[in-house]
Amino acid sequence: MTQVYNFGAGPAMLPAEVMKKAQAEFLDYQGMGAGVIEISHRSKEFDAILNRCDELLIELANIPSNYKILYVHGGAQMQFSAVPLNLLGRSASKSASYIETGTWGVKARKEAARFGNATTAASSADTGFDRIPEFDPSALPADTAYVHITSNNTLYGTRWHDFPQTGDIPLVADMTSEFLSREIDISQFGIIFAGLQKNLGPAGLAVVIIREDLLGNALEITPALLDYSVYAGSHSLSNTNNTFAIYMMGLVLEWVKEQGGVAKLEAQNERKAKLLYDVIDESDFYLGVADPAHRSIMNVTFNLAKPELLDTFVDEALENGLYALKGHRDVGGARASIYNAMPVAGCEALATFMREFERKYA
Repeated sequence: MTQVYNFGAGPAMLPAEVMKKAQAEFLDYQGMGAGVIEISHRSKEFDAILNRCDELLIELANIPSNYKILYVHGGAQMQFSAVPLNLLGRSASKSASYIETGTWGVKARKEAARFGNATTAASSADTGFDRIPEFDPSALPADTAYVHITSNNTLYGTRWHDFPQTGDIPLVADMTSEFLSREIDISQFGIIFAGLQKNLGPAGLAVVIIREDLLGNALEITPALLDYSVYAGSHSLSNTNNTFAIYMMGLVLEWVKEQGGVAKLEAQNERKAKLLYDVIDESDFYLGVADPAHRSIMNVTFNLAKPELLDTFVDEALENGLYALKGHRDVGGARASIYNAMPVAGCEALATFMREFERKYA
């Protein structure tokens, strides 16, 4: 087997230790003679897995006691529907505000508009989503049900370094591509949601962390499996959940704890990103997409001054064991997604390759 450094944006690489443990337990979980993927979601064995996930999330993300943890079907994009369905009922005018920092924020607003009044409170579209836009919370209508942000933008490589203060209006954050990559004060938010496929496990499931007082506001048209109260009242087991994804997430969370927790990973993530941004900043050959003041430490995006070399760059990178570096089709260029599981050695290898490629083709 030839192992590569996987820079794919998602589904993304998982820690090797997690993959090996899942492989070892796949046919026989804790001597049961059966794997987690085939045992009942009502079994005591799976109940223990689910409870352990709760414990680890509370510990690692420092989740306050007045929040509920939900394991919701469909991944992050399903929450583009679930959030308005659950929160628009708080507003007499069914109004919500969206701060658009890229494709995902735009998609979330358009989906919310199917159920109420979804407006754009701020946007950086006019600069190609290369930054976080200026936003004045005082301009929000008092009847706003919530404010939605995408805390880290995978496509454009930007992130919120400081979150907006929205007062009594709940702040909702799509944290799919950065959850557990840096320390965050959960109490700033009404809802945080994250698809598993970046930093938490396999695709197809989302973790939703919701303040308890926001439960019970779902619109009448809300399907049962999009109603957060249904998940909260059944420990996310009102029907058969994605048990294997939850099991894999549990392994990832144990790995995060073994690494020293979120603070240790944040320091490592800063170091990894700096390795790549240093190459970009020292060069006229590589052109960063994101404004330097708004850069992500999870997704490093850049173009080549000679765009005709992009395919050669991607192909030669793969020959050197550096996988999935082509940028998103909406942005172009190259993108290195360096989530928690990416080791420092992977970023060192990419930085070395980038310098050598520049010497070769500049």
